[in-house]
Amino acid sequence: MTDAEPILAATGLHTYYGASHVLHGVDLAVGPGESISLMGRNGMGKTTTIRSIFGLNPPREGEIRINGRVMTGAPPHFVAREGLALVPEGRGIFPNLSVEENLVMAARPGRSGNTDWTLNGVIEMFPRLGERISNMGNQLSGGEQQMLSIGRALMTNPTLLILDEATEGLAPLIRAEIWSVIRQIKAAGIATLIVDKDIEALLELCDRCLILAKGQVVYAGTADDLAANPEIHQRHLGV
Repeated sequence: MTDAEPILAATGLHTYYGASHVLHGVDLAVGPGESISLMGRNGMGKTTTIRSIFGLNPPREGEIRINGRVMTGAPPHFVAREGLALVPEGRGIFPNLSVEENLVMAARPGRSGNTDWTLNGVIEMFPRLGERISNMGNQLSGGEQQMLSIGRALMTNPTLLILDEATEGLAPLIRAEIWSVIRQIKAAGIATLIVDKDIEALLELCDRCLILAKGQVVYAGTADDLAANPEIHQRHLGV
């Protein structure tokens, strides 16, 4: 972690679905410009962690600080105003809006008033969206919908972009294109928290990795250390 104040710091998160205790004391921090991977087999609490951060399923115990402010249980639009943007599992685009409308409706300056990401900037990054600019969301392929979901998040000019399974179910060429874009986002100085099944890509891209097992962090360290210890990801990530 960098010495700067974290954008996001979650400590001791305990989150439930009804009586089901899913997260058991999860700690997580993301500093400015950092790329963090959140790994784990299916059902281990990765998406629940993201939902806890965004106030979609607030933790019963623990604390979430964003930019140094306590934001535990704050509604999603308050979290978004603090510079966090989510590319959700399932993409969540508006099917009855055009590509342009999906993008423009999300546009706003960043937390510091910056407007680095504009409609033209997103189209430049995703030329395919430019070709489909007037198409409705439900007229796009799965890969194009994923590009639109990422582009819409960038239109909020975030300081931290959270991607939940952004390459899942996509063709190899589209996956490679998405990973290339994520690398460009990192190079632009935007912090990222990434959930994905492509361990090789995560180890190549990310600075630090966390592994969840049964709602607990069982590994937290650098990507280099994890890459040098394949027995760890075999134990916790292998099928």
